[in-house]
Amino acid sequence: MSLAFRAALVILLLLAAVSSVQAQDVTLSVAISMKDVVGELGRSFMAARPGVTLRYNFGSSGELQKQIEGGAPVDLFISAAERQMDELEKKGLVVSQSRRIFARNVLTVIKPADSKIDITKSADLLDARVTKIVIGNPKTVPGGQYAEESLKALGIWDRLQPKLVFSENVRQALDYVARGEVDAGFVYTTDAATRLSHVKEAFRPAEDTYRPVVCPAAVVAGAKQAALARAFLDLLVSRDGRATLARFGFQPPPAGTR
Repeated sequence: MSLAFRAALVILLLLAAVSSVQAQDVTLSVAISMKDVVGELGRSFMAARPGVTLRYNFGSSGELQKQIEGGAPVDLFISAAERQMDELEKKGLVVSQSRRIFARNVLTVIKPADSKIDITKSADLLDARVTKIVIGNPKTVPGGQYAEESLKALGIWDRLQPKLVFSENVRQALDYVARGEVDAGFVYTTDAATRLSHVKEAFRPAEDTYRPVVCPAAVVAGAKQAALARAFLDLLVSRDGRATLARFGFQPPPAGTR
């Protein structure tokens, strides 16, 4: 083996070692209702940090919570509701000091774009022509929890039970409506905006019938990439982050929240 070849081989091995050291994978568990906006923010985040790769785990906030409780290797949790974050914080599974509320959302009821059924208020869901209504499973899906709260506040939750279909997350609920498999569904306004050619907004439940939909994020306790997780969280609450969130239909967090 020539001296030149050996030198070249050493250089290649050193470069590979440096590359391996510099490569950093960051795992984000993200409520699926934020898939599009987090994906866009993630692209700009990685572009500014060569060697950093974001790994996304999308699902309902409740399922993501269970995964973290089960020891899943997650660096940052981005939730669609405070309930799941509260439970993780009580168990010491997220870093309390890092927790930030970065956006707000609104519940809406949608129907297939070609629907001929007039649905303009919650009471219309009782109409005999409305046979199937999809909501996220209230056990694990914040959107379903908000829907349940609203329908109970209006006194029609029990009467609608025979019509209810439960989905694993809000995007699945959106798909059911878009495919015409149900007559109506509860999702967020930001979800509805992604499928305007297939669904149309029927009405928005009064916001005083359910808790405010606020979105918190926090670094997971024991995160391997805690510094980068915090950096992504900083992006979420930055001016650029909030501008991107607004473009996807998210509203600013309530005044006075952190």
